[in-house]
Amino acid sequence: MVREYQRRRDYAVGAINRIKGISCLCPKGAFYIFINIKKLGRPSAEVAEYLLNEAKLAFVPGDVFGPEGEGYLRMSFANSYENIVEGCGRLKRAVEKLSSDSIYPSSKQ
Repeated sequence: MVREYQRRRDYAVGAINRIKGISCLCPKGAFYIFINIKKLGRPSAEVAEYLLNEAKLAFVPGDVFGPEGEGYLRMSFANSYENIVEGCGRLKRAVEKLSSDSIYPSSKQ
């Protein structure tokens, strides 16, 4: 089972780090990845809501973990490998759309 979770983690980390505008470090001992979304220029709660509505993906906004968590999203990889692959594909498409979509302006404007 340890190898299977490592496979899921490694896939998700690699896929996330290939998406322009977001990145993450490889977690060492949990089923969660903290995704850096600071380059998107939007609050973590706003991005989490967008991803839920746009891609049907649920993330925990980093700000719920305290002020230092702002600019991050928490993702669980305690799911099937197939669902992680599908989810990372949806995440990529949604982030690309968010980055180029003038219909969803940043709240910082």
